[in-house]
Amino acid sequence: MSRLPVLGICYGAQFISHSQGGKVEKANTREYGRARLENFDAHNPLFKGFEPQSQVWMSHGDTITALPEGYKVIASTHDVQFAAYAAENLPVWAVQFHPEVFHTVQGTQLLQNFVVDICGSKQDWSAASFVDTTIAELKSQLGDDKVILGLSGGVDSSVAAMLLHRAIGHRLTCIFVDHGMLRKNEFRDVMHDYECLGLNVVGVDASEKFFADLAGVTDPEQKRKIIGRDFVEVFNAEAKKIEGAKWLAQGTIYPDRIESLNITGKVIKSHHNVGGLPKEMHLQLCEPLKWLFKDEVRRVGRQLGMPEHLITRHPFPGPGLAVRILGDITPEKVRVLQEADHIYINGLRNYKVKLSGEEARRVLAAGVPAHMEDGEIEVSLYDQIWQAGTILLSTVRSVGVMGDERTYEHPIALRAVTSTDAMTADWAHLPYDFMAKVSNEIINKVRGVNRVCYDISSKPPSTIEWE
Repeated sequence: MSRLPVLGICYGAQFISHSQGGKVEKANTREYGRARLENFDAHNPLFKGFEPQSQVWMSHGDTITALPEGYKVIASTHDVQFAAYAAENLPVWAVQFHPEVFHTVQGTQLLQNFVVDICGSKQDWSAASFVDTTIAELKSQLGDDKVILGLSGGVDSSVAAMLLHRAIGHRLTCIFVDHGMLRKNEFRDVMHDYECLGLNVVGVDASEKFFADLAGVTDPEQKRKIIGRDFVEVFNAEAKKIEGAKWLAQGTIYPDRIESLNITGKVIKSHHNVGGLPKEMHLQLCEPLKWLFKDEVRRVGRQLGMPEHLITRHPFPGPGLAVRILGDITPEKVRVLQEADHIYINGLRNYKVKLSGEEARRVLAAGVPAHMEDGEIEVSLYDQIWQAGTILLSTVRSVGVMGDERTYEHPIALRAVTSTDAMTADWAHLPYDFMAKVSNEIINKVRGVNRVCYDISSKPPSTIEWE
């Protein structure tokens, strides 16, 4: 083992144990979600400042059943004996849980203990320094070249566009492709936002092509691949109209790259902005945000002075509502889902809640603009949660009764989660009166829907999106 400090996390903890002579075996039950450190070595530098019963987040199907010789356990949960361990004579630590995610409450403290106290590194990253450094790097990298950027309407591509706009100005051309599966009125609203930011944007309505190529397709990965292929074709046709362009810029962030990796023979889900460029595009790739998580991207957006409604906008899948419709895709199904989603999202924006204590501090730390008074803040449900959306279960029908008539229509599932980076997420505990109001409004106003359900699954083992 190295004499340099090492911290193994989850699989890393299992790998160290296995490679040094310990045992890793299938767990009797899969261990996903919340757990609490019932015992930990408070004198170990990794756990400096930790509180009793500190919540951690597990995500593994295998478990460590025996440590190698020369290693000792330094933390346990009710179900996991070797939740953390350390070498007795080497600077090696390992944790079976994930300290880097939102739901490990003192995870940042643990990482700080390791990076600052154990490794002796400095905490000098800031959104301001990232903006200055990245703009300088983009100027050096791109020179006088022209750049094309594919905008999606989300915060990632918008922040990438603003960084490039600051670096190269008019030499950036943005292309916004409407594949027909955006949220209600999104194409119009986003084009207006970008024009207000001073960006040079070309809008393309290619919905007919996408709907035609998706006809009859039900497999989620196939949907993603078709949409990714069509997006490249449409985008490439527009890009060829821009003479002298040498670079393609994308708002790819770190979780996109992680989820698209094929390590075990399968990917979690394909992202159409990951995997390189088709040879026919003859462009070099520029990804200024590829090492950032979503919460860091938002901090950069605020540093750039972008409007808050663009920064706090919930993540939205690249394939759009196509992966929120179970089964095949038709314009009518998209219309139904757009209407239901519009009701749900507007309801979240209009419903105000008061927060205090740790919950209020987390929301403020995320940068949500709110004023604290008497230890409380008031924010919308939309700003309190990480991501929300509706799913149309078009492969399922349920019986209902409206007036004196029997109905046989589709259910809608509502999804809302809390997170900071999308690597883990927990379902949001929405108020009952809010859910009752939204359910009633969707069923009354959206033809084709007669039942509303709420998804109470965490990630892992579920993903945030259904497909």
